[in-house]
Amino acid sequence: MAKIKIYSTPTCPFCRMAKEFFKEKKIGFEDIDVSADRAVASELFERSGHMGVPQIEVNGKIIIGFDKAALEQELKDV
Repeated sequence: MAKIKIYSTPTCPFCRMAKEFFKEKKIGFEDIDVSADRAVASELFERSGHMGVPQIEVNGKIIIGFDKAALEQELKDV
């Protein structure tokens, strides 16, 4: 099973779309609210070079934004 983390904010529409995508596929994920934890937000920026959300980590690989095709590609290999 893939280990998935979604770095998001409560007001982000693309974050909500990403979470719905995983829920529809019955795939568990950990939701991390970067607006509530500046240290996590800084760490994420250092890792990815991006400040926007969602950033979705699938088994250690970061996907920037809600890129459905990239997510499906990553998930088919697990």
